[in-house]
Amino acid sequence: MAVMSAEPGRQSLDNTHDDPRERAPLVIGHDLASLTDKICAIVERPGFTTWWKICFGISAGVTGILGAMVLYLITTGVGVWGVNAPAGWGFAIINFVFWVGIGHAGTLISAILFLFRQKWRTGINRFAEAMTIFAVICAGLFPGIHIGRVWLAYWLFPIPNQMEMWPNFRSPLLWDVFAVSTYFTVSLVFWYMGMIPDLATVRDRATTKLRQWIYGALALGWRGSTRAWVHYERAYLLLAALATPLVLSVHSVVSFDFAVSIVPGWHTTIFPPYFVAGAIFSGFAMVVTLAVPVRAIFNLEDVITIRHLENMNKILLATGSMVGYAYSVEFFIAWYSGNFYESFAFTNRAFGPYWWAYFAMFTCNAFVPHVFWMKSWRTSPVRMWIISIFVNIGMWFERFVIVITSLSRDYLASSWGHYTPTWVDWMTFVGSFGLFMTLFLLFLRFIPAVAIAEVKSVMPEGDPHHYEHAHGHEGGA
Repeated sequence: MAVMSAEPGRQSLDNTHDDPRERAPLVIGHDLASLTDKICAIVERPGFTTWWKICFGISAGVTGILGAMVLYLITTGVGVWGVNAPAGWGFAIINFVFWVGIGHAGTLISAILFLFRQKWRTGINRFAEAMTIFAVICAGLFPGIHIGRVWLAYWLFPIPNQMEMWPNFRSPLLWDVFAVSTYFTVSLVFWYMGMIPDLATVRDRATTKLRQWIYGALALGWRGSTRAWVHYERAYLLLAALATPLVLSVHSVVSFDFAVSIVPGWHTTIFPPYFVAGAIFSGFAMVVTLAVPVRAIFNLEDVITIRHLENMNKILLATGSMVGYAYSVEFFIAWYSGNFYESFAFTNRAFGPYWWAYFAMFTCNAFVPHVFWMKSWRTSPVRMWIISIFVNIGMWFERFVIVITSLSRDYLASSWGHYTPTWVDWMTFVGSFGLFMTLFLLFLRFIPAVAIAEVKSVMPEGDPHHYEHAHGHEGGA
């Protein structure tokens, strides 16, 4: 029976435990103290584990390849890439859109699910937010090197310069600068603010003066007083409300790079919702890709439970269905419009020289996620990890298909060309994964991977009325 609240005419939220969907616990076998010990132990290890050293060494080496490729590009020119006329956009823009999409899941989990009071977000939101920051860093790299003369990249910003030139504010490429930089700034502040209570916990547990000083500086003097918590929760709520529209706007603005053009296959109004659904799709797939090995390596199965993973797989199923629907609608609109160029653009995507990329995209994004209709696949870590890899591959191919198939087949057959990426393109793309994983491994080593304070808030012990609920209230039924 539900326990009645002391406030007349209002039931306690404890009656939600009568719902079968709420019976699976979000934290298994922990009290408040043991949870803190479990998460902080990852950060408090005196040395680096062997697996971390191996992974970090590989990631740092691959990041070095990225640095070498960028240096080679700057000193030699964009001719080292496969871009040509008419395919003036190549891997740089493909990878930019890919990484921006991956960066969507963190803010969605943290902001939108927080506003909707979804308690299951607490186990995964910290490293999902970290993933957002690192993915946007990788994304921001590609437009910077794509402009050719990278030493003039500051021309992108609306500031006075020696040429007395101003950017074209009607260009969606400039909108990208504002949208992505704003998204990165808000996500970074949101991520950092959420870490403050946990950084203070690590500070208070520090055994050396150096660690105490570093984490103390990062914790900004947090003492956990009631007044501090009131201000913290209010600020966190405001940042969540500010970040929520950015989740929808950023990838919509990215889609305008294509949608406002007159290139066949791009000039369509379905791109903004289609891109947003695809970004959430790819972002959640990357969260699953990272969450499954992290929970296994650090033995976090009792904090990042199957319930967390199953809910993310349900979102993958929903957004994958949206993406598959968008693929179908594009063909219908191309036929229904009666526009010869649009019809050819989509026929060329499926049966032209890049048919292999299109069918890889369609298979990985529109068909493979539907295995999550089966509970045995939604709740199997190995199976969901494999599916998430396929989704990430499919979403990269989606960006390849959108960019290359439309540019390589223009209105005039005399201007047609064929885009073939060079080894520099491939090594730069692989190097971006090295940068991403290097930052992620540093995060896992030095910052609590799970939001301790937020997880405690959804535990029964974190309920201020827990004692009343456990022993009965004198006014309860």
